[in-house]
Amino acid sequence: MFEKRIVIDCRGHLLGRLAATIAKELLAGQHIVAVRTEGIVISGPLARNKLKFLSFLKKHVNTNPRRGPFHFRAPSKMLWRAVRGMLPHKTARGAAALAHLKVFEGVPPPFDKVKRVVVPQALRALQLSPYRRVTILGDLAEHVGWKYSTVVSKLEDKRKIRAAASYQRKKALAKLRKQAAKNVSDKVKTQSALLQGYGYLHQ
Repeated sequence: MFEKRIVIDCRGHLLGRLAATIAKELLAGQHIVAVRTEGIVISGPLARNKLKFLSFLKKHVNTNPRRGPFHFRAPSKMLWRAVRGMLPHKTARGAAALAHLKVFEGVPPPFDKVKRVVVPQALRALQLSPYRRVTILGDLAEHVGWKYSTVVSKLEDKRKIRAAASYQRKKALAKLRKQAAKNVSDKVKTQSALLQGYGYLHQ
C-alpha cells in the first residue's frame, strides 16, 4: 500500500497488531503518521494491565537507573516503543525505517485536514470478542503518570467542533455546485455529448 504518507487513526485498534502492521510497512519504505494514539486498546482489564506496567517500571539498571531502560508514560511513545521492538532499530535499515514514523496524541495540524485510514486486521471490533474486557491506552497512561489527558481531550473537542463546521460548509458548497451544473445542463448539452463520446465526461 505504498503512498507518499499514510495517516492512521489509531482509535479502537489493538496495540500489538497495529504495531506489527506499522513495522512491516516502515521496513517497506512507507512513511506513517499515527494519530489519536490515546484511543488504542490493549486486551485485558485495566487492573491487570496496570500491574504489568508497574512491574515494568521496576526494571532498571541497579547501579544507575538513568542508563535505562526508559519507561515512556505517553500513549504515543508506548506505541513508538512497541513498533521499535519489532524493527532491527540498531541497524542502519531499521533506524531509517523508525525515522519514518511519527506518533501523536489527538489529531494536531496539519493532519486534521488529511484523510485518515484504519487498519482492518488490527481493529478491536473485527479481531476481538465483544465480551472481552479491554484497556484504553490513554486510561492506562493516566494511571501510571501521563499528565496531559485533559489537555488532549479539550483540544480534541475543539477540533471536532471545527471539523463539523467545515463538513457543513463542504456539504453546502457541493449542493450549490450540483444545482449550478443542473442549471446549465441544457445550454451545454452538445458539448457534454461530445466530451462523453471521447470518454472525458461520465454520467
